[in-house]
Order: sequence, then C-alpha cells, then structure tokens
Amino acid sequence: MAFVSGEGSIRKLLGALDEPVNYSLPLGEQQVPLNELLGRTIRLQAMGEIHCMHCGRRTKKSYSQGHCYPCMTKLASCDVCIVSPERCHYELNTCREPAWGEQFCMTDHIVYLANSSGLKVGITRATQIPTRWIDQGASQALPILRVATRQQSGLVEDLLRQNVADKTNWRALLRGEPEPIDLLAERDRLLGGAREGLEALQARFGLQAIQPLPDAQVQDIRYPVLQYSAKPQSANLGKEPVLEGTLLGIKGQYLLLDTAVINIRKYTSYTLAFSVS
Repeated sequence: MAFVSGEGSIRKLLGALDEPVNYSLPLGEQQVPLNELLGRTIRLQAMGEIHCMHCGRRTKKSYSQGHCYPCMTKLASCDVCIVSPERCHYELNTCREPAWGEQFCMTDHIVYLANSSGLKVGITRATQIPTRWIDQGASQALPILRVATRQQSGLVEDLLRQNVADKTNWRALLRGEPEPIDLLAERDRLLGGAREGLEALQARFGLQAIQPLPDAQVQDIRYPVLQYSAKPQSANLGKEPVLEGTLLGIKGQYLLLDTAVINIRKYTSYTLAFSVS
C-alpha cells in the first residue's frame, strides 16, 4: 500500500546549496524532502484544481506560472518587462505597481555566466544567488557584473547575448552533466568583445551603475541524480493527470523519473496528491 505524503497546492522546488543540492517540494503547508526519496517509486496526481498563487481564486488555466488571468494582467511581477527587463517602463510612470518595482527592480542585479546545457548568460537579483543558478540546473556559475537596476542588467544581457546563448536546452540539461567550461576565460572574452557597448551604458547610467566583478570565483554545483535519461520525455499532467515512476534524480526544477521527467515549476498552483510507495 502506498504511503500518502500529502495533498495541496504546489510551488516551485526549493533547493539549498549543499553537496549535492538538497531539495524539497512545497505541498500545501508542508515541505516534502525529496533527496531521501531517490530510488523509490513516487506518484503525482493532478486533482483538477488550480488556485492563483496571489489571490487564491480558482482558475481553469495557470498564467505566468501560477496566476489567474486578472492577476496576470495587473501584477508588476507578471508584466512583459520581467521576461524582457530592457523593456522596463518604470521611468515612464507606467509601472503597474511602483512600490513593487522599487523593491524588486530598483536594486542591485548580477549578470552571470552559467553552464547548464552549455554556456549561457543570465541576470538575477543579487539576493537570489545561488537560488537562480540552482533553479536553472547550472553545474557551474560565475558572477561577472554588478548592475544597479533590473533594466540596466537587461540591457547588459542584451548586449552580451549577441555572442552567447541566454536559454537552456532542457533536454540536454537532463541527458547528463555538461562538459566543464573555463568560465573565467569566457568572461574575459565576452567582456572584451562588448567593451564599447558597456562603456556606452556606463556613460548613459553612470560609471558606478555597471561594475565588473574581477575577483568573483566560479561556483560548482552538484545535483542529486542517480541516473540521467538518454531521451527525456516530458510529462503532461493536463493530459495524463497521474505520473508514477522511480525517482532517479532532481535537477533544476525537474524531477527525473524512469517513466518521464516533469518540470515542477510549470505546475505552480496546481493541487497535487503526492505519495511514495
């Protein structure tokens, strides 16, 4: 007989930097430890309910990773500039929630290089390191610039991604560990190639707004994975509400089962029943 661990609305996986990363699944009011379940059979069942993570309203569809449609259209955290920070419109006095923008966007951000499915550039709030790297499943990460606002970090990222990817290939991420990359050498190459563009941004926003981090060190991250999948197949709880299989690993926001892989963040605010046999 299966041991029922619980039922409730889920949030993204919580990962604490350790050797390896220590994961838990927020399920309603509890947090289910996951590392200790490696090698065991787990069962996830979508119960047919989604409740907005902001207002709690029941919704037929999840928008912007866990919101109802009204909240998606009015919250600053769901605006287009979250995905494309260079499109920030705060200075035009059109921010949906100016106080939220001041707290989360008008604060130091880090531009970084990471190796997840290969070299990529990314941005995150300074307070979100190393959480952001763990969420992306990065095996290596290196901060390269400290930037004064989210918009400015987006402009820097836009400049750098002309020569490096800003996306992660999820299939490659789950097929195995990426080949190690000399992130220090890649940093020097990219910043050298973007020197004129960076100087132009410093002239626009001020020298202190965009600062290099020459003394930053590469962070290596190891994940709790017993076995990767040669051909990862993504589960779809909307079509098949029950997913069951042996838990073989956890990486980024993915659970790797022998039957399929599932991106937990995709199902934020879904009500799930979780059990372990």
